[in-house]
Amino acid sequence: MPPQFVKPYVKSQKNDAADAEAIAEAVQRPTMRFVPVKTVEQQAALMLVGVRDRLIRNRTQLANAIRGYAMEFGLTAAKGMAHLDPLLERIQADNSLPALARELFEGQGKEYTQLEAQISEVDAKLKAWQKADECSRRLAQISGIGPIGAALSLMKTPAPAMFQSGRQFAAWIGLTPKDHSTGGKVRLGVITRAGDEALRSVLVVGATALLRVVRNGKSKSGLAPWLEQLLKRKPPKLVAVALANKLARIAWKLMVTGDTYKAKSTPAALTGVT
Repeated sequence: MPPQFVKPYVKSQKNDAADAEAIAEAVQRPTMRFVPVKTVEQQAALMLVGVRDRLIRNRTQLANAIRGYAMEFGLTAAKGMAHLDPLLERIQADNSLPALARELFEGQGKEYTQLEAQISEVDAKLKAWQKADECSRRLAQISGIGPIGAALSLMKTPAPAMFQSGRQFAAWIGLTPKDHSTGGKVRLGVITRAGDEALRSVLVVGATALLRVVRNGKSKSGLAPWLEQLLKRKPPKLVAVALANKLARIAWKLMVTGDTYKAKSTPAALTGVT
């Protein structure tokens, strides 16, 4: 059971006896939700995702450090990882820099290259895992999800059938608005950000990428007409989150039914926005 669902049943101070009593009380509730147990294969796959996230964080931290140190010597570069290697080349070619600074930048450059190689190796393993799984291959066909999003959706959702609907699945990820309703007045706020942050982040990034293609008029996705109409009324970031919500609901449907995604025939139940 999720700990936050058991906590309200703890009557007094926290100790083993109070926790055991709270668990015994919570498990009897008819609406209680339970966390499915992962297999050792699923846990190993999740470990691969965790290693990838750590390497990416290390690369980002190192890239920011290199940019910060370079800026102190008057050397800047445009945003994006693609501009970091040219910056390092400029630093090594600049004879006006102290020898100690060039030596330290060279060491950081080697570390950055090693991180890039490690990330590429982990990405290759993750894509190989994704291609070997039949359900993951079907999820990758959804516009805006791709191999990484498909693999994460499957790894982070060991039992999709436990959700009664795609909307409930999207709420579990944290892509539905917070509800502050009272006295018969409906008050919806920002998304809850509940659930797994990595899965939610991948869905939002994928939705943002698809939205960029739609805004350029190059998308052939069946969601393009809906997105174009929504962009006329809502800010792009809000539309990206709404699209991520829709992608999550489509992914849940494919995981439960075993169907194949048809880009030009989006189910009618998924065409609305709340």
